[in-house]
Amino acid sequence: MDIKKFFRKFIQEEEGATAVEYAVMIVLIIVVCLGVITLLGGEVRDAFNTVATTLSGR
Repeated sequence: MDIKKFFRKFIQEEEGATAVEYAVMIVLIIVVCLGVITLLGGEVRDAFNTVATTLSGR
């Protein structure tokens, strides 16, 4: 297959665009999750430590 024909067919197909859109959405979701974990990570750790300390009776 000729390279020009390949790229022309690839550009005309919408499946490639859909795959890129899904990839962008997944990356955005991952970035948001990492941001939330970074912001709330310390608070969640402290809460688990409090529960663990209470349950251990110390």
